[in-house]
Amino acid sequence: MIAAAVASGVLIGLVLGLVGGGGSILAVPLLVHVVGVASAHQAIGTGAVAVALNALASLIVHARGGTVKWRCGLVFAGAGVAGALIGAGMGKAMDGERLLALFGLLMIGVGASMFRKRRSAPAPDVRLSRETAGALLPRLVPIGFGVGLLAGFFGIGGGFLIVPGLMLATAMPMGNAVGTSLVAVSALGLSTAGSYAVSGLVDWRLAGLLLAGGAIGAWLGARAGRLLAGRKRVLEHGFAAAVIGVGGYVTAQAL
Repeated sequence: MIAAAVASGVLIGLVLGLVGGGGSILAVPLLVHVVGVASAHQAIGTGAVAVALNALASLIVHARGGTVKWRCGLVFAGAGVAGALIGAGMGKAMDGERLLALFGLLMIGVGASMFRKRRSAPAPDVRLSRETAGALLPRLVPIGFGVGLLAGFFGIGGGFLIVPGLMLATAMPMGNAVGTSLVAVSALGLSTAGSYAVSGLVDWRLAGLLLAGGAIGAWLGARAGRLLAGRKRVLEHGFAAAVIGVGGYVTAQAL
């Protein structure tokens, strides 16, 4: 179990380092089908702890690189936390097998959406201010709440939902969306983890093992990401195919 947990953490961190998200959507299937956590709810709570803390570490790196749009990220995160707390309560009330089946379907949908070509022109100078609040807030708040609701319900950090959500709401470039998303991923993960921890649904020893593996994977992923920077879209498509495949397996097993 220890080796499987650390290896799962390495994979989660590697994916985060390579494509800037996606570790959380793999955490629950890895915990259930590789590590052998019997309870879907405990897998969700434990995975949320590991994902949130890994996201905080990554946020520090992105903040130093100047890619974080803090005001947009904080508004999105605030709305997302409200949604996540509601979603987590709904998720805990649902049968574990049904929750896993729905989670698998979400994975398939997210993976399929990653194949779509982005059409909006990027706005690298976008920022939330008094002048832009009237245009940005009506998009940031409802999209953030909706993403948070899904993230809390399924116990995921929501990186692959937040990144396109931020781009849709503000038209910020992919690089800024990845960095800014970590503000919301950290907040959503911590709120979901807190909700599950209060219910006694977090295995803290296992979360520690995931974090240890995640640190190794994040370092490897960051190095590999720099080497493969020119093939970013290929990496995203490869990961999207893997997400669809795992989602299909999870749904089939749950049903």
